[in-house]
Amino acid sequence: MAMANNVPIFLTLLTISASADPFHVPLARLAQRSPLNVNKEALKLKYKYGYLSPHESRKPPARVTAGRRATSVGIPVTNQDHDASYFGAITIGTPPQKFNVILDTGSSDLWVADTTCQECSSLTGDCEPCDSRTPLFDASKSSTFVTPSGSAIGSKVPIRYGSGEVLGSLSSDSVTMGGFTIPSQTFLSVSSLTPGLVDGSISGIMGLAFATIASTRSTPFWQALGPDQLSSPELSFWLQRSDDARQVETAGGVFTLGGRNTTLFSGDVEFLSIPVSQPTFWLQTLTSATVNGKSVSITSDTSLSAIDTGTTLIGGPSLDVAAIWAAVPGAKPANDDNPGFYVFPCKTDVTVSLSFGGKLWPISTQDMNFGPETPRSQMCLGAIFDLTQGTNITPRPGTPSWIIGDTFLKNVYTVFRALPPSVGFAELSSVAGGTLTSPGTGPTLGGTSPAGIPSDAPGASNPLSSRGTSNLGSVTIAEHFVYIVLLLVSGASIIFSL
Repeated sequence: MAMANNVPIFLTLLTISASADPFHVPLARLAQRSPLNVNKEALKLKYKYGYLSPHESRKPPARVTAGRRATSVGIPVTNQDHDASYFGAITIGTPPQKFNVILDTGSSDLWVADTTCQECSSLTGDCEPCDSRTPLFDASKSSTFVTPSGSAIGSKVPIRYGSGEVLGSLSSDSVTMGGFTIPSQTFLSVSSLTPGLVDGSISGIMGLAFATIASTRSTPFWQALGPDQLSSPELSFWLQRSDDARQVETAGGVFTLGGRNTTLFSGDVEFLSIPVSQPTFWLQTLTSATVNGKSVSITSDTSLSAIDTGTTLIGGPSLDVAAIWAAVPGAKPANDDNPGFYVFPCKTDVTVSLSFGGKLWPISTQDMNFGPETPRSQMCLGAIFDLTQGTNITPRPGTPSWIIGDTFLKNVYTVFRALPPSVGFAELSSVAGGTLTSPGTGPTLGGTSPAGIPSDAPGASNPLSSRGTSNLGSVTIAEHFVYIVLLLVSGASIIFSL
């Protein structure tokens, strides 16, 4: 159990034919490099979704090529330390340069740090070279890189995140994830960033929300894939918990692009439509909640919820969050060092279930408990916090009041479907560790490696099978070092029917 100050943080679709198989991307969790704290995660959410002004000073935190058929194989990725982040591998350029990027359904931009990368306290302040362990994109080594000149390509674009910001040049090059390639994908080649935004082997972020909120005004990779590449317009995720405190690198689950892995869930996927006419984030409406089986009140006019794989916690409006913790015996607001959070007796098991208009989906007690508030304290921090406490602006219309992160998503199989725009949840299968008492606990099936996962890959003994799947798909992943697009870009519009 992590201590309170060591909490993992984690903040052009065309009609697609059914001619291609889905592609499964095993996920990974990013290691916790240094002590992190729940307040930093809360700030990230507030800046990401516009509850705080980006200009306010803040205290530092204590196409597959024509004729090529997509295959259904797993891609092993690095998994580091306790669900801090989930990331996947991509390549950019010719010949390909490999990068690990956070897979984030709460943003829409693709960016990677380049060879000019500097970490700056502010984008114009004192700077130092980026982490020497971080792979950096070298445009000079790619024959397919479009030299920044003219039009929008080459323009400097900032993206602000909860823990800082990045500044880079709009660029275009061949981008590949597994067997899927976009020959001229627009991305941000980042030269300046706030310290901590890239860490170790992590080089950037791949946003998996809709084009309408892209700061770069570009089409996200997943939306750019054409009808000959994906078997269905879906992204799917199984997010696996860390199950070995001694292991720095372990498997983190499976991301399926263009399909679903039927071995990882049981029963039907419950789809509910996105409750807006023009998709931005992957939104749902939180309709009800229970605490240890007792129903609690959810305010209907503050129930718009973003389903965000790039976030660890669950944030919500004051009255609803207070109602949830009022149902937990002994729970009370946390101390002043953790504004917006609640604590409860560490020996108390707290089971919260959420519904978005259909079934109630339970959250495991282990995911609700982020450890003692202070060392040796008998009171533990809860994973649901007041998103609105300490905010300084009124959110714009359409801004989600709830942010549903990995605390919830580790307990379900999640499918993000573009046509029609909807999000679906399903019960985890026994292969994925789903049980009635502890949903989603990652199993260890020692011995042979599942199909599609190299036997020498991190966590290869875990069930990350990439075969035996249906022709449908879904998505989600994770959150450690910072990403979090702040703007809800209203000027751009989706030019394809979603």
